[in-house]
Amino acid sequence: QVQLVESGGGLVQAGGSLRLSCAASGRTFSMGWFRQAPGKEREFVAAVARSGSDTKYADSVKGRFAISRDNAKNTVYLQMNSLKPEDTAVYYCAASSEANYYRVFSNEYEYDYWGQGTQVTVSS
Repeated sequence: QVQLVESGGGLVQAGGSLRLSCAASGRTFSMGWFRQAPGKEREFVAAVARSGSDTKYADSVKGRFAISRDNAKNTVYLQMNSLKPEDTAVYYCAASSEANYYRVFSNEYEYDYWGQGTQVTVSS
């Protein structure tokens, strides 16, 4: 069982930046970030394979967000720039146990472990 702990959420003005971190208690493969806004379904944001170079992004965040990972620290990061009020949501970290170095998943059903979530609020 892998435990995931997110940090870095908070309140920021539109146009600002935040960096989310997710520390895993063990080795993981594809890791992703999802978000859920009030009254909406959870949606994919970004994911990165264990390789670190294979990534996927939702169209809504391309060019503004960047996902990265440090395998030595079992940690994944989400750098969020040019934040918009519509980015307001609870952000969840997820990890897959499928042992593939290059695969990166964007479907939440492909992830086995989830963090507790961290709130990101962007004010206009």
